[in-house]
Amino acid sequence: YGGLSLFSSSADLNMAAAARNRSKVWGSFSKIDDKVVRCKLCGKDYAFHTSTSGMLAHLEKKHPMPSSLKQSSMDAFRVRKLDISRAEKITGLMTSMVAKDVLPVSFVEGVGFRELMAFLEPDYQVPCRKTTTVRLEKMYEDKAASLRESLCAAEHLAITTDAWTALTTESYVTVTAHYFEDWKMKTALLQTRAMPERHTAENLANVLGAAAEDWGIADKIVACVHDNATNVTVATSRHLEWESHRCFAHTLQLAVNDGFKLNSIANVVGGASRLVSHFHHSTVASEALKKKQAIQLKEPHRLIQYVKTRWNSIHDMFERLLEQRWTIAAVLSDREVTKLSDARTLDLTDANWHTMEELLPVLRALKSATTALCSEKEVSVIILLKYNGFLVRHLQRDEGESPRVSEFKRRVSDSLTSRMEPENTGTAKKAAFIASFLDPRHKHLKFTTKEVKEAVQEKVRDLLSGLRAVSGDSARVDDDESGPAKRAKQVDAMVSFFGEDYFKGDTVTSDHSEIERYTNEEGISPSQDPALWWSLNESRFKNLSRLAKAYLCIPATSVPAERVFSAAGLVVNRLRSRLLPKHVDITTHAEKCKGCTCSLNQFGKFTPCVAGDW
Repeated sequence: YGGLSLFSSSADLNMAAAARNRSKVWGSFSKIDDKVVRCKLCGKDYAFHTSTSGMLAHLEKKHPMPSSLKQSSMDAFRVRKLDISRAEKITGLMTSMVAKDVLPVSFVEGVGFRELMAFLEPDYQVPCRKTTTVRLEKMYEDKAASLRESLCAAEHLAITTDAWTALTTESYVTVTAHYFEDWKMKTALLQTRAMPERHTAENLANVLGAAAEDWGIADKIVACVHDNATNVTVATSRHLEWESHRCFAHTLQLAVNDGFKLNSIANVVGGASRLVSHFHHSTVASEALKKKQAIQLKEPHRLIQYVKTRWNSIHDMFERLLEQRWTIAAVLSDREVTKLSDARTLDLTDANWHTMEELLPVLRALKSATTALCSEKEVSVIILLKYNGFLVRHLQRDEGESPRVSEFKRRVSDSLTSRMEPENTGTAKKAAFIASFLDPRHKHLKFTTKEVKEAVQEKVRDLLSGLRAVSGDSARVDDDESGPAKRAKQVDAMVSFFGEDYFKGDTVTSDHSEIERYTNEEGISPSQDPALWWSLNESRFKNLSRLAKAYLCIPATSVPAERVFSAAGLVVNRLRSRLLPKHVDITTHAEKCKGCTCSLNQFGKFTPCVAGDW
């Protein structure tokens, strides 16, 4: 025990000496002996037990002192070390950020980013560009494997496709898939692959067919939605024998553009476009417009310019000009802002303003149709027929408008009718009519004739028979099983005695009664979700629900494929103009980085490794 006592006393003395050297509190206390200290300010003695907390409490209570002398907490001395799991988490989040924000992979080499990471995690070493690329490839492979499982579970699906040319003059073809999973619409991007060959129907068929085979969906495609190009129509319908559907939004745009080609309308559009361009290019005019808007208590809105590839922008341009008509007139009449010669050229006549007022309701109806087509709730191709019929009827109305507007409506109506397939018993067998019938909002097919309705129902009966035949073949395959799986099956005595078909009843009658019950029920509101209705009524219409999953997934437009190129434009930009075509499909796809030594050297300068063929 004596040895232990001496050891403890020696340790106490060492800790006290260390405390005197570390803490500034000792500047206000003097040590009397090993167990007593005395305050130099008031002369009071305190017991000392190797800790300065009592002395600090005395100073804070009796002699307030600056915060710099206060004892630090234990958390201040606790240094968080970067373990492997945290470093891996940081790397994963950084890779995900590059993918989600469509950043160039060279972002990880940025000096500012590395300075930020050095401040947040001094022990973390930011991976190089090639290492990040490898992780992106792994992320893509994991997502692709998950998507393959989802596509494998889907019984039927629809695809959309479109082509696009990047600023590098390289052409790409994208394919998207649309299908139901537990009555929830799923949309997946299958590929955005380079197509250096000529865009002939045969070459397009090879690209689309290869994509379908690669993802294992060749025998599941119900329809392919695309633009009005003849080559893709021939590729899908003739070479691939898929049901081909033209994008209704693209068809509508072509029809409306035909109406704008009328000289009387083109002159109005041209004059309005010149007026807007003047205010966009003249800072003096734009500032004067803002002042006039404030004086006349108008909304401080900018004028909207017409874009040729978006006909809806003509509606927006007319609407904004009519809203700001008198503020524009005030600017044009102000000689300190607008020259007289410019005012005479830019000012629109009363007839032009009147034409815009008359055209605006017609353009608003067409815009509402396009807006509904591109909305998320409208997932069925039935809109293609629904809005075609309703728009034609609306455009054929004559409510005393001017000859210009009447001619515009007639031109658009004729163009839309000629571009759409006629409604007859032949086209009734196509997916557009079947999807319309299977949509509980439009199952009564009020927009077509009685003969077409009967033809659609007959086609649905044939499809139900085909589903029944496929199910029967599957059952026979199961009955031919041999080995332990077959011996493990226990056959009920009643089933063996009466036979399995005894309990199934007349299947044909079942199909007819299912269709009759479905058609006799009241439809749902156009604002309701058809997928939700089918999820609640799937058990009542088991066969029809399978067809509904197959046909209600068909989009009315190829907008999903076109939206991909909006994102692709961020991928293949001027900062990544050397990105190879084979890398675009997964954003980047550089070679695997082996033995990379990228790091910050002792002077803080980043030295990257060789980056391959970028």
